[in-house]
Amino acid sequence: MDYPGNLFVVAAPSGAGKSSLVKALLEVDSHVRLSVSHTTRPSRGQEKHGREYFFASESEFDAMVEARAFVEWAHVHGRRYGTSRRAIEERIAQGADVILEIDYQGALQIREYFSNAVLIFILPPSWEELRSRLERRGEDAADVIELRLRNAEVELAQASKFDFVIINELFDRALFDLKAIVHAQRLRYAAQRRARADTFRSLHIA
Repeated sequence: MDYPGNLFVVAAPSGAGKSSLVKALLEVDSHVRLSVSHTTRPSRGQEKHGREYFFASESEFDAMVEARAFVEWAHVHGRRYGTSRRAIEERIAQGADVILEIDYQGALQIREYFSNAVLIFILPPSWEELRSRLERRGEDAADVIELRLRNAEVELAQASKFDFVIINELFDRALFDLKAIVHAQRLRYAAQRRARADTFRSLHIA
């Protein structure tokens, strides 16, 4: 089904910087809205329910899976994450551009349901820098960091399935690239026809 809004999906291994890039994009582009995922993991630091995530118990998450409330959900680092189908559909049907930051499994599931979704993969510049970033943020124990690095090998192998790849070596450059992708997508013929249907009809363009 065609919607007037665009759907952007950003995936990356832990430490590649996807959350920081998405946050920066939201600060400079008021037309993009973040889709907040549900998760069974506990909140960290200053995270708030409904802002970074909807934090759900295992039983609450099970009930949503049973009700088919998620357009995608997956196990990531021992926890479950899911994206509400209704929340996405309502927003893009209203013409808003929605961005999700999820793992690669969820991104590929999203593509199955929303064929017009734009998939973007964020790469670190090197393994050494990825490890350094995970260690510098000080959120995980050493064994968790090793798990994230092992998972990153699997995740990075999925990059070829995405539409765009951004190498986050210099943050400002990576943010420029992300903004460029969003802007270019809005100008694609199919996206313009969906968003500006009245204009196309008035000009007798099929």
